[in-house]
Formats: sequence, C-alpha cells, structure tokens
Amino acid sequence: MTQDLVLIGGGHSHVEILRRFGQNRPADTRLILLSRDVHTPYSGMLPGLVAGHYKFAEAHIDLAPLCRRADATFIHDEAIGLDPARRLVLCRNGPPLPYDILSINIGSSPRLADMPGAADHGVAVKPIVGFLAWWEDLSARLRAGSAPRRIGVVGAGAGGVEMILAMQYRLRSSLRADSRADDHLTYVLFGQAPQILPGLGASVQRRFTRVLQARGVRVITGTRIIRAGADGLFDDAGRFHPLDDALFVTQAAAPSWLAESGLALDGKGFIAVDPCLQSLSHRGIFAAGDIAAVRSYQRPKSGVFAVRQGPKLAANLRRALQGQPLQPFHPQRGALALISTGDRAAIAARAGLSIEGRLIWRWKDQIDRRFMRRYQVKPPPL
Repeated sequence: MTQDLVLIGGGHSHVEILRRFGQNRPADTRLILLSRDVHTPYSGMLPGLVAGHYKFAEAHIDLAPLCRRADATFIHDEAIGLDPARRLVLCRNGPPLPYDILSINIGSSPRLADMPGAADHGVAVKPIVGFLAWWEDLSARLRAGSAPRRIGVVGAGAGGVEMILAMQYRLRSSLRADSRADDHLTYVLFGQAPQILPGLGASVQRRFTRVLQARGVRVITGTRIIRAGADGLFDDAGRFHPLDDALFVTQAAAPSWLAESGLALDGKGFIAVDPCLQSLSHRGIFAAGDIAAVRSYQRPKSGVFAVRQGPKLAANLRRALQGQPLQPFHPQRGALALISTGDRAAIAARAGLSIEGRLIWRWKDQIDRRFMRRYQVKPPPL
C-alpha cells in the first residue's frame, strides 16, 4: 500500500530529506513537498547576500529541481492549518492535502503584529523574500540620493549584529564606488539584554563591540522596544528613538495556525516534539528546525540545528514509513559560532573563547559553499 509522506516547508532539514530520499526512496512511498517559497534561503549566507558577497542563486536552494531529482511532487502553496484527525493539511490556495506521515520544517519569524505599529512602520527579517525586496529597494534609493537617513535594527543577537554590519558595509561600499561618502547615513542597534550577543560570552561581545564602534554603529542595550511609529521607535521607558527605517531581527515566533492545529505546543507556540523529533501528541507527525521545541533540551533558534537535525529526521521518517522504532537526535553541546562582520571577516566563538579575522570568514565561506553544493542540481546536458 502506497503511503504519502508530506513535507511542509523547504527548510534546512527538509532539503536534506529530499537529497537522501532522492538517493534511496522507501518502497511504496509518495514524497510531496508543500512550500510557500520556490527558493529556500540558506541562513548562513544571508548576511553575505545583504553585504553583496553572494548572488541570489549562490545563497538560495532551488526546490523545484531538487524535487525532480527526488521524484517528489512540488506543490507551490502555503499551509494555513492542520486537521490531524482526518490527516489533512489545509492549504491557502489549493484543496486539503492528505498525508500518512507528516513533517513540518517552516522556520519562524519575528511577529510584528505583537508590537503596535511595527507591521506598518517596520520590516521583519523573515519571511526573507519580503525582507530582501525591502532591502534592495532601500539600498537602491539610498545610493541614488544624499538625504540623511537613520537605519535601525531591533535585536542584538547574532542575527541582528550580522545584519546591521552587512547593511552598513554594502551601503558604504556602493557609495564609495561612486566616489561618495556615507556620512549622511546613521545606524542604531537595539538590544533588550544588558549586552549584545547574550549567551555568547564576554570575549566575543568585546570583539563585536569594538567592530560596531569602528563602523559607526550606535548600540543601545537594556532597552525594550514596545511601539513603532512613522518617525521612529518607542521603548518601555517612554523614550523616543528617531528612525527612518526599522528592521526587526527579534525573538522568533511560530505561525498562528499552529495554535488551532490540535498539536501539543510549548509555552511559546512551537511544536513540542520528543528526542526523535516526533510530536508529543500525534504519532506520525514530525517537526524540526525553529518550529520544533524538543522536550529534553533547549537550544536557541538557529539554522545550524535544523541542518544537524536533517539526517536524523530523514532516518526517522524512513523508519516511521517502515514501522520501525525511531532513534533520538543528540544535539552537539557547545556548538561553534561563526559570525560575520560584513566586510569579508568573521569571528569564531566557542566555550567562551573567540578569534577573528579574514581567514575565519574564508573558512566560514568554504563551509557554507560546501553545504550549498549538496543541494545544487546540475541541468541535464543538451
């Protein structure tokens, strides 16, 4: 009897499933990918794309040829709900999609709706397709004009720090290429914690504080932004921070439809899964990456963990299809962090220690390109 394995989302874990099942598909299995996006961005290369070091195709995985290679059906649509009792995925545009085994790898996004004015006067870094359109439009306008512009990034974790440095580098480089200065542009980074990069240790915090100062980025920590307006942001102490453009790289949030799905969720609305990445409430439903909250360990929302969960998720989906016992995923402790500084340099941090330089960026670049090569499908010869 043929079983339908449905993958919701083309995230870092699911592209590995497509790759592995393309090499060795379980018998009597139909593989279906449901994805809102045709190209899935690789999060590790996004700052480099913003900085101008990579082209779009270098930092994105084209899902259509990957599906063809895996003999998988690609449905370009968006999941908006789930009916576990009838084993149906509800789609925005198409009919409900039946499944026997389901896996969810749709990432997370800053929820601007939770902050008054943010959706009208700011942009979230995710969905990345919307952010990239905003960034290309903004950078083109800034390169064409010379009026003062105040650019702010809300969120001083690794993502926010990388993003503001990448934006500053791209704009300065573009203007200098036209023999123009960039002193009409100002940058502000907002963080709620007392220090930037909370949890990464004093060594890497000191290094990035120095880099941000050298690049002219003003850093405001210990500040919670609670409202956005047309001319700036308001914090919980009643202070107003004038800005022209605000990018939110804040704490991840799950899509609202999960709250009505009937799946067990954690306190923040993410899918609660066991160490085998299977739903705590529904057998045959799996989740990985940002959207998953593993009961036995807590890890920050990061594409690194979605990448590492991919092989184990693929193995457990295969086992679930064949009725075999599942195997737990064991996360790496004290993972190495490679954080770019925008200018083809990077800082490596692990266990409280850090090192920086252009060699670190070249190392990171090699790692990222090697990852991307695994999912690039060469066109057939003419």
